[in-house]
Amino acid sequence: MKGPAIFLAQFGGDTAPFDALAPIAKWAADLGYKGIQVPCDPRFIDLDRAATSQTYCDEINGVCADAGVVITELSTHIQGQLVAVHPAFAPQFDAFAPSHLRGKAQAEWAAGECIKAAKASRNLGLSVQVGFSGALAWPYLYPWPQRPAGLVEEAFAELARRWTPVLNACDENGVDYAYELHPGEDLMDGASFERFLEATEHHPRVGIAYDPSHFVLQQLDYLAFIDLYHDRIKAFHVKDAEFNPTGRQGVYSGFSPWAERAGRFRSLGDGQVNFAAIFSKLAQYGYESWAVLEWECAIKSPAQGAAEGAPFIRRHIIEPTPRAFDDFASADTSRDELRRMLGLQEEPAA
Repeated sequence: MKGPAIFLAQFGGDTAPFDALAPIAKWAADLGYKGIQVPCDPRFIDLDRAATSQTYCDEINGVCADAGVVITELSTHIQGQLVAVHPAFAPQFDAFAPSHLRGKAQAEWAAGECIKAAKASRNLGLSVQVGFSGALAWPYLYPWPQRPAGLVEEAFAELARRWTPVLNACDENGVDYAYELHPGEDLMDGASFERFLEATEHHPRVGIAYDPSHFVLQQLDYLAFIDLYHDRIKAFHVKDAEFNPTGRQGVYSGFSPWAERAGRFRSLGDGQVNFAAIFSKLAQYGYESWAVLEWECAIKSPAQGAAEGAPFIRRHIIEPTPRAFDDFASADTSRDELRRMLGLQEEPAA
């Protein structure tokens, strides 16, 4: 596993060092990070140029190298979100796209941006892109009033139709699309991921950006999840969370603000996620990509969370053992000896 790395999305801003790639890369390196996950944000990357110019991408990689970091993945969370937006949420998401685009035109633009990111990833020497799936069925998550037969199936069929051109472009460019399974997206857990996988006919580029914090808030077994889906996990957000139900609120938290919810995100080490077990399982299954801090704490400052994140991740990364601990006691044994140990050696004839 590679790391530590940091996702820049929550740290981008309008003042130095958070307003351009070179200074924010240097800031991350100074905190001890070796990699940066870069959102497709014009402050950090010109996506049109990156999709078409190898020279420009070589320059970007040079800027990062000079700072002491590498790019781990490009993030199209915002663009992916806009590939599928239920009309109920459109007013909240319209600000993320050009103002003249709405509905189908916005979705087509967003898919095009994800395709550009796949081409840019290839030019940058990357093999994974991370993002959201968007959502058409999310308003119907709770099955009351009763959902009409076929509603969910049609939603996932449409989601697959919209994403298949992106996934095909990813395949052409040698890039996996790792969906962050997240409440608010139609891909939120293992069951919904399987629906999408089936709808895309098990497209080889459909991957998972594993983030245990979202599973804590859903009360899902995030360790068993790795056992089930480790072959599809292509990226890893190291983010903590806690779930403290009371007599007043549980998973849904009664519309409370983040700091007052039963389930809330925390900085690394301040929540309930068993990272020792997660890093062990990922090492067991041969995960070789990046461990990337995502900071979204409801209490602690981003500056403190970022500063504490690099050493936390570094402590948890496991170097897989090259040999078994009891190899010292091994010895070459012939087949005859093996059969004798099992009591299968035939007695010589009288």
